[in-house]
Amino acid sequence: MGSYGDLSERLRASPRSWLVTGAAGFIGSNLVQALLEADQRVVGLDNFATGKRANLDEVRDLVGPSRWSRLRFHEGDVASSDVCHEALDGADVILHQAALGSVPRSIEEPLASNTANVTGTLALLEAARQLGVRRFVYASSSSVYGDSPQLPKTEDELGRPLSPYAVTKLVDELYADLFGRLHALETVGLRYFNVFGPRQDPEGAYAAVIPGWIAAMIRGDEVRIHGTGETSRDFCYVRNVVQANLLAGSVETPEAFGQAYNIAVGRRTTLNDLFEVLRERLRPRHPHLEDLRPVHGPFRPGDVLHSLADIDKARRLLGYEPVYSLEQGLDESLDWYERTLG
Repeated sequence: MGSYGDLSERLRASPRSWLVTGAAGFIGSNLVQALLEADQRVVGLDNFATGKRANLDEVRDLVGPSRWSRLRFHEGDVASSDVCHEALDGADVILHQAALGSVPRSIEEPLASNTANVTGTLALLEAARQLGVRRFVYASSSSVYGDSPQLPKTEDELGRPLSPYAVTKLVDELYADLFGRLHALETVGLRYFNVFGPRQDPEGAYAAVIPGWIAAMIRGDEVRIHGTGETSRDFCYVRNVVQANLLAGSVETPEAFGQAYNIAVGRRTTLNDLFEVLRERLRPRHPHLEDLRPVHGPFRPGDVLHSLADIDKARRLLGYEPVYSLEQGLDESLDWYERTLG
């Protein structure tokens, strides 16, 4: 992942102890790597429901033994109060990434989504309150905008949720806001918009569109688009998300707390355009993609038609500035997927 420049230097000048939940997951493992590279003390928590030990193995190999020794790992469920208390001991900042993702999965398994996403967040908030951990940064989602037709999405204009997953993320925001007001917790919510990058799982029924399509193209499998393909998304490379978390965990501006922020690029891409961008990048190494065309199917329940973020608030209060475009992020990601899937 490399350095984050002035931000990394700021962290080194004032080292903290960070708890990363979902540490073996896609975003969580990238956060662990960035923190270790900035010479921070890190506690990782994961129950491996969706996280992978291979992600942590890769981080270990990349950061080296000296920095890896700064990581203390707990295997356990964030929905357990005892687990939260044990993992939080001595922590200064929480980066809460643990969740059961996927809109379709939440429609099929709403109870499991609620337990992981709502009970887990509430258990962590309560443990933070009891142990006196002041900073609580948590992953929310653009899904909270629901059926709102407004584009770009601004933080104060929500619609009705379209899936149980969206409900869980909205409840997380409500609980974080309440704990911030009742118990003076410094809470910061990050509404991720379609994050992608290395270590995002390409396998299974609930794989996100970018890793799923990359795997299908490399293997010569069918690429399926739900709907006409004119659905659009604000795709955000994981390094931008890591930057936002590090900023949220270190910001000292009082006005920044008790807020939720859009974390994206501020540009939307249709699925049809995404297909062409991926195909053009992979075709030199995979000639069979020359004649590949997507297969269109029904639009999925729970999906939103269009997503585009207004990121001005994150710029003003967090200092967030996305560095990676969709194309730059894909160039880094494709190298990783070629090595991994090959």
